[in-house]
Amino acid sequence: MRFDIITLFPEFFTSPLGATMLRKGQERGALEFRLYNIRDFATDKHRVTDDTPYGGGAGMVMKVEPLAGAIEASMANDPPPWRVLLSPQGVLLSQSLARDLAQHQALALICGRYEGVDERVKSFMDIEVSVGDYVLSGGEAAALVLIDAVSRLVPGVLGSDESVRDESFAAGLLEYPQYTRPPEYRGLRVPDILLSGDHGAIARWRRRAALERTARQRPDLLRDASLTAAERQLLDRMLRDE
Repeated sequence: MRFDIITLFPEFFTSPLGATMLRKGQERGALEFRLYNIRDFATDKHRVTDDTPYGGGAGMVMKVEPLAGAIEASMANDPPPWRVLLSPQGVLLSQSLARDLAQHQALALICGRYEGVDERVKSFMDIEVSVGDYVLSGGEAAALVLIDAVSRLVPGVLGSDESVRDESFAAGLLEYPQYTRPPEYRGLRVPDILLSGDHGAIARWRRRAALERTARQRPDLLRDASLTAAERQLLDRMLRDE
């Protein structure tokens, strides 16, 4: 999968894209990253990429011409990317959306700055995506979040597909508790069931623990979770006992 990253600050990505999972994904040929500096597409001698907003107001707005030039350069690649604007007005990034984005062969990630981008830029977009209801200095940090969430779903990036299957949100629930050695630490013991070797019982314990954790910490997820009738009954008992 190819990511075309359109940004005023390509140096922002140097270290993250060369580390851990993203580095390994590139080494395996599963991931490719191309950086586009928006200033390279400015048409004036000072390489200006922002200007004051029409109608007045605080801050600066990113100009349409340099952004359009960078996007068009990205679209000249084969295959042309699906264009994603990182924006606080966008649809909230979720595991489901990450899975959808991972189906594309290439994504162009447009990183806004200042008070945002000229509204006309949005006519070039396929989707606007937000990583949360808070304000960031620019779209670069949001782009890295999206890259991480999507890349781990691309075949060949992670060492084990099972890792993706069992993660939080993969089945509509938070992930079950995880433990490793030692079996006891300062009086805190690993649940005996996990040491039993009974894989069927362990699977049932993990499913119930995931359900309990989700009910306690993110009950909003339960509306869309895929649950059996027995699990729905168990959930009802949990909620009554609280």
